[in-house]
Amino acid sequence: MPDFEALVRFLVTPFLESPDALRLDFESLSGGQRLWIRVAFDSEDKGRVFGRGGRNIQAIRKVLKATGALHNCSVHLDIYGESSQDSSGGHDRARPRGSRGGGRPRRGGGGGRPGAGRPPRRSQSQDDA
Repeated sequence: MPDFEALVRFLVTPFLESPDALRLDFESLSGGQRLWIRVAFDSEDKGRVFGRGGRNIQAIRKVLKATGALHNCSVHLDIYGESSQDSSGGHDRARPRGSRGGGRPRRGGGGGRPGAGRPPRRSQSQDDA
């Protein structure tokens, strides 16, 4: 069985401002076939550990699950104080598809082509009718 304590510390510590506050608890079930890992750290570090949209914590969980799978063990990681929203992977906080970051609207709206992204101009004959 791999040293999951060292692995969790290796994966989580780089995100922590105060790594001394990291607390780990392990519970083995079903004769070692299931491992529950509970992690606690300072609340100020939560944003860095979870990452934008939960990407960091998802990656940490994937590494732990893959390592467990190599040894026929299912591994579950729980974060102390984590709400059900946090554990969903941040899908409800993620940007809608097709949106871009930066917070500012794009000028011209059409990838540099003049008139792209705007409604077509109406001709004089259509306005008179």
